[in-house]
Formats: sequence, C-alpha cells, structure tokens
Amino acid sequence: MGKGALLSSLGSGRVLEIVQFKVTEGADLLEAIEEGVKVSGISCGVFVSGLGALRKAVFRNLKWWPKEFPVRPEDRLYLTLEQPLELLSLSGWIAPREGSEEVEVHAHFAASTVMNDTVATLGGHLTKGTIAGIKVIVAIARLEMPNARVVSDESTRSSDIAFD
Repeated sequence: MGKGALLSSLGSGRVLEIVQFKVTEGADLLEAIEEGVKVSGISCGVFVSGLGALRKAVFRNLKWWPKEFPVRPEDRLYLTLEQPLELLSLSGWIAPREGSEEVEVHAHFAASTVMNDTVATLGGHLTKGTIAGIKVIVAIARLEMPNARVVSDESTRSSDIAFD
C-alpha cells in the first residue's frame, strides 16, 4: 500500500476483537487502561469509546508551539479539576515500542462539567492523576497490525507511532 504526499506513514490491519472493561471507582484512569491493555494482551489497538463519571481530571495541553523540541514542562498547561465530570470520549492508540516487548498507550480525552452554572467541555492529553468516578467503561479495538510500532521521532525528540 502506497502513501500520499501529505502522509508520513500509512498502515492497515484487521480488527480482531473489541475489548471492554469497567474501571474501579477511585482508580487512576490511565493506570487502569494500562492494566486493561496488559491483562487483555493488547499489543496494538485504538480506542473505540470511553464514558462514565470522573472524580478528578487532569487535562494536559500545549500552551504554545515550542521554538525547539522536545516539548518542555513550561510549554504545557496542566488544568486540574476536582469535581464531578462526565467522561465523554477517549481517543488514541496502543502500539508496541520498537525493539521492545513493552506497549505504549497514547490517549486523549474529553470531559464535561458544570462551570459558572453552565456546562463546559474540556479536552486534552490523558495523564496520570485523572480519577475514575462511577460507571467508567473503556472499549478498545484490538488490532492485528504488524507494521505499527512506537519509534523515536527525531524532529520532535519524542515517541510517536509509525507504520512500515
């Protein structure tokens, strides 16, 4: 399969199954996802869904494009909300690290909450510190995709997914 001029890599594979799990109330969401991936034997996948209630959310976003990479902590904003939130979605990928048995989970999420008597929706990179409330369910499509792997991206000096 070729790639277009605007694509840095392109891959395809088969969906083997959809894995769902319920996260324990009070658990760190990212750690629970990592445990679910490990217990389910997922080495490659994509998020299909994530929903439920959160007790606390930590949203990580870039404040600006850095002049040079890698992105530094001062280039990021961490917004922490410790109040009832509705987990609206999870997106991202799971892939094996190149030259390793380890798997990397890269996830983003959106959640809504009440702010100033109105509903506000926020999103960002999922980091440790986001805590599950009740009824948090995660669904991941486990893929057969042997050409997907996590590599070190020299241009951003960070890890990224690539396809051969």
